[in-house]
Amino acid sequence: MISVNRNLQIVRVSAIYDLVVTAGFMTPWTASLVFKVFAALSGALALDRPVPTLDITAMLFANLLGSVVVIWSIWRLMQPSRSIGLYDALARILFAIWQLFAVAHGASFLILGFTCFEVAFAIAQILPLNKPRKVQTYARPKRSASRCAIDGMSASGR
Repeated sequence: MISVNRNLQIVRVSAIYDLVVTAGFMTPWTASLVFKVFAALSGALALDRPVPTLDITAMLFANLLGSVVVIWSIWRLMQPSRSIGLYDALARILFAIWQLFAVAHGASFLILGFTCFEVAFAIAQILPLNKPRKVQTYARPKRSASRCAIDGMSASGR
């Protein structure tokens, strides 16, 4: 179990991660550069599956994804909450499923690095929260009017 504050920190950190990872996909120019870096990394690691060059339609979807994820990340940074974190965890589970599907069907193994982060942030955001602690006070209970009257009578000697 984690505290509410820790949960909100996780929501923010996952948003920062998403900003760093997806901002490059927002425009065709930056996405082309990101894919060139991925291709170079894939070659340097001697991975069997190369990173493909995107046609204009695939590039459009990469740009749409980058734009939506960046806006979603900014919202999570500005308005973090438990419910937003749970929705983000659901999105991450879906992303992980489709990433695994893509790799199973021939996509680059580089995707699995991203999948690890998706799964880790999904798990972190769905961890149960600590129950709020009740504040104990040691104030005396209020006395009823009849009790005060009886006490008053005994104090006055009646």
